[in-house]
Amino acid sequence: MMSFYYANQPLIDFFLLAVGLGYSQQLALRAGVFSIATAGFSALGAYATAILVTRHGVPVPFAIMIAAFVGIAASYILSVPLARLRGAFQAIATLAFVQVVIALLLYFEAFTGGAIGISGIPRVMNTGWLLLAVLVTIYVIWSINRTSVGRVFSALRQDDSVAASLGIPIKNYYALAFVLSGVIGAVFGSLRSLYVFNIEPIDFGFHAMVASLTVVVLGGRNTLLGPIAGALIMAVLPELARPLAENRGIVNGAILILVITFLPNGVGDELVYWFRRRMRRRNQTTALTPQPHKEDKHVIATD
Repeated sequence: MMSFYYANQPLIDFFLLAVGLGYSQQLALRAGVFSIATAGFSALGAYATAILVTRHGVPVPFAIMIAAFVGIAASYILSVPLARLRGAFQAIATLAFVQVVIALLLYFEAFTGGAIGISGIPRVMNTGWLLLAVLVTIYVIWSINRTSVGRVFSALRQDDSVAASLGIPIKNYYALAFVLSGVIGAVFGSLRSLYVFNIEPIDFGFHAMVASLTVVVLGGRNTLLGPIAGALIMAVLPELARPLAENRGIVNGAILILVITFLPNGVGDELVYWFRRRMRRRNQTTALTPQPHKEDKHVIATD
């Protein structure tokens, strides 16, 4: 077991980072906010932590906390105009937000290092800390899902007009979902910067947006298993297709298309739904099976 871990430690660590960013993406989508801003929040958290740690000597825990507040502030400011938009317009607005963040990182070269980025970040993150961060995130989302806030998020995703007719302040809940998404994205961006030693603006560009969205599309946006399954596929798929060399991208794309076509809810969500249907049928079968009366049990025992 330990030999497997040491042989695949980088893959496991990046899998955990992808899970965290997947939950950031899932929270927004679950509330009906078509956001792809996770990469932007991740960039803000990563650069805030890197600058504080490398240039100002701020202790790592405080740097992570400040990065979280940066994510909260940025997501709340962005949620104000975003709550007035719907569908593809939200996607375009969040795409513009990510591009603005990348442009600022490139423009303020004296502060952010420009295209070169920031190097010499102390690598203090390991698998244990990343796993702890993922477990805490899962617990927080699980707790939210068990409250009225989680039910409101589900109602907003299904039909926000019906939710508004019931007196639900949809703008407030949109802002709440977006802020939660922003703080998770910023925290895992911060953890990433403390793991990779060097960060550049290109790390948070279009590829990062597609990756975080793909994790949720492949895994599912309604269950806790969704981002885990999606990140696992994204981590394992390139390794399985490695022997195909230059044809690896074609195989990856084909598998993604097949999953989206035949498992539209995502692999993780489909597994959860299948298990629930199985348990429901088993319970129904148990309820319909006639149970012997007490007299019958007495007769059977006597015989």
